Amino acid sequence: MGEFGISQPVPRREDDKLLRGRGQFIDDLSPPGLAHGHMLRSPHAHARINNLDACQARTMPGVLLILTAAELAAAGIGPIQPVTLPNPRAGSTYQPREQPILADDLVRYVGDSVAFVVAETLAQAQEAAEYIDVDYEPLAAVIGCDMAGEDDLCFAWEMGERDAVVAAFATARHHVSLDLVNNRVVLSAIETRGALAEYDPLGCQGRGKYTLTTATQMPNPLRDQMADQILDVERDQVRVLVHDVGGGFGGKNSMFPEYPLCLLAARELGRPVKWIGQRSDAFVTDFHGRDNIMRAEMAFDDDGRFLAIRVASQADMGAYIAGRGAISPVNGMVMLSNCYRIPLIHAEVFARYTNTVPTDPYRGAGRPEVLYMIERLMDVAAGQIGLDRVELRRRNLIPPGDFPYLSPTGLNYDPCDFETVLDGAMAKADWRGIAERRREAGTRGRLRGIGMCNYIERCGGGAGLSESARLEFDRNGGVTVYSGSMANGQAHETAFSQLLNHYFDLPFENIRVIQGDTDLIHTGQGTGGSWSLSLGGGAISLAAEQVIEKAKRIAAHLLEAAVADMDFADGRFTVAGTDLAVSWAVVVRASRDPGQLPPGEEPGLDSAATFVPENFTYPHGCHIAEVEVDPETGAVALVAYTCLHDFGVVVNPLLLAGQVQGGLAQGIGQALMEHTAYDNEGQLLAGSFMDYQLPKADDLPDLNFSAQVTPSPQNLLGIKGCGEAGAAGSPPAVINALVDALGPLGVRHIDMPATPERVWRAIRSAGN
Repeated sequence: MGEFGISQPVPRREDDKLLRGRGQFIDDLSPPGLAHGHMLRSPHAHARINNLDACQARTMPGVLLILTAAELAAAGIGPIQPVTLPNPRAGSTYQPREQPILADDLVRYVGDSVAFVVAETLAQAQEAAEYIDVDYEPLAAVIGCDMAGEDDLCFAWEMGERDAVVAAFATARHHVSLDLVNNRVVLSAIETRGALAEYDPLGCQGRGKYTLTTATQMPNPLRDQMADQILDVERDQVRVLVHDVGGGFGGKNSMFPEYPLCLLAARELGRPVKWIGQRSDAFVTDFHGRDNIMRAEMAFDDDGRFLAIRVASQADMGAYIAGRGAISPVNGMVMLSNCYRIPLIHAEVFARYTNTVPTDPYRGAGRPEVLYMIERLMDVAAGQIGLDRVELRRRNLIPPGDFPYLSPTGLNYDPCDFETVLDGAMAKADWRGIAERRREAGTRGRLRGIGMCNYIERCGGGAGLSESARLEFDRNGGVTVYSGSMANGQAHETAFSQLLNHYFDLPFENIRVIQGDTDLIHTGQGTGGSWSLSLGGGAISLAAEQVIEKAKRIAAHLLEAAVADMDFADGRFTVAGTDLAVSWAVVVRASRDPGQLPPGEEPGLDSAATFVPENFTYPHGCHIAEVEVDPETGAVALVAYTCLHDFGVVVNPLLLAGQVQGGLAQGIGQALMEHTAYDNEGQLLAGSFMDYQLPKADDLPDLNFSAQVTPSPQNLLGIKGCGEAGAAGSPPAVINALVDALGPLGVRHIDMPATPERVWRAIRSAGN
């Protein structure tokens, strides 16, 4: 194994330029003639626009252009259509409410886009926006699914065997239920959203060329939607560029109004136009995540073994259906089995519109929501049945002999050993020692609790998705890889370089990674669902193996040997059992010389491949959290955290640790502090970091993370994926630990976020 190959803790290649301030984010780009855009937003959650007058604003100093719904209608520009459509249950229909690029007759949430002002400077654009006169007629607002009516139903979805589940519950010895909330969260990426638009009227042989530089994980899908739906042009007339990205987490992937507006303004003005969202703007315009109200019920037999589970979920879609907003409410439901053998499942989802920011996939996209529900209910069930919570889990884990396991929802799990992972995590967390730690905490007036979460995820893209890669070699044997994946902080440049080092034994300085340019990479899924390495890396692996097979044929020809006898290792091709060898560099040079090639062999080593997996990958693990509570104030301290995962083959332990730690911080933040609160009129009460609490370094303990390796059979590298694990496993582990601490006081459940006020009130209510 080379120093820079697979499984080595190689430092990130990306960090040198970032630490030296040489990164290239959207706001770092200022081409000549740049104009600046500013969006006028609605101050009302729901209102009728009786009149909009921009006449005075158009005369303000520096103003170049003002776009309103009237200008868009004249240009034939319609609303933003969703990329992913829901699949309503039989007998129901999907009720679309598509987001207008600029509101016309109605605004539907605080932050809805009303007008776009372009000026010589940002200050001038902001000042001019103040002079746009909008006559609003406020209307009643719907805030939260519990206020929504039938007219607000976006879609209803159903899965499973309703009648069989009803029958199982009728005969069950134990029937356990729990109502819970999966709270709404704000994206909170370090880099706010932004867009730089340019237009070349002579590009594409005079048909015109649009270039959008933005931060997205999915440049090719964004290009396709922009060309096909918004601008109604050929795809080669739109170029999407992505450079460095300061965090994405899924929320930046869908279409936002600012992107087409910047392109339209650039075309109209004949000069570049840039829009950069401010932090306060991000709170009310970036798509939010989560926001589900769930009722979950479990049925058990006399021995505490599962008979059935049923779920009814209310999903808050926000004011409009976002580009991929239909995914999260239903995506996780297929994981209702989690790690357990559950014979029967039935789930219903009711997705409803409200007068709030639209919701879209956020790290995990439905899987963390369902996992939280299952693992909270397992603890509640254990208490009600009278079994130890670990024992209840053990009795219901899918045993190793049942794999490959076909779940009731149709997923085909790869072999897993859930009990070994559970035992390993408990040993690392010293689960048996909690009694002594509780006693010691009590001497300090604190309540101590421990909680766990088992999980399995469906990752890696699965059947139906594919990814492409192209390898191009220079005269010295260096390689450039063009990947349809797109990094947003995960260090693809490092990971992909390690893959190529593994195959070709090339130093990193001879490897170049290209992503995020739709003119150079014509197809690609981008990044999501922990599929960058399984899909993108799978395509690179296929392309690399094609190169090596061809290089072996060339080497065999040079050495006058049989191809079957050629070995390749450490940058040399060797005839097995001999000292005959030729270097990689010699083979590369020979590949360009027709006179040195085998008969019929085409010159060059360049290769392209598309990887299409047959199944998903199934990373799994166990999280254990330990908390202390001050019963006088309700303050919760997370004092220990342990997780053991099986992510398959680990390409880079440092990158893996970073992914897990970042996800843990997000999940812990949701569990204990992050809350997107609205008042009854739809005004966001947590609209800045003064009101919306993100976890800081001193809110987190040392995160005790370790991995065991069972290679996945779903790709050549044996990779499973790790991106969502931290955010998925930590909320139930933390809340289970908290309820364990408060259990002696009679607290059965507490909803996220478990702020000191909520905990204090729960303690007082239980005491009464």
